[in-house]
Amino acid sequence: MPKSHGARRRTRSLLRSSNKKGLSSLLAEYAPNDRVVIKIDPTQVKGMPHRRFNGLVGTVKDSGRRAVTIEVPVGNKVKTLIARKEHIVRMGES
Repeated sequence: MPKSHGARRRTRSLLRSSNKKGLSSLLAEYAPNDRVVIKIDPTQVKGMPHRRFNGLVGTVKDSGRRAVTIEVPVGNKVKTLIARKEHIVRMGES
């Protein structure tokens, strides 16, 4: 059998969902320069950021209707990623 090299490989425990998010997380408005934590929701596959960004803190650059553009410092670089609102949480909230 060929070896799998997909984006979600070896994520059985990493992407385990322990709690359910309510509708308020989808209706949250994000303004530029808001600090957010990337917490991947494994039940929603669309707009899922790569697993290496799970748990990192970033700054909102732009906010759209469904997705948010986030700048995340990784090492000495600043990566820009696009994630849907299901996968981010405002800093200080669970």
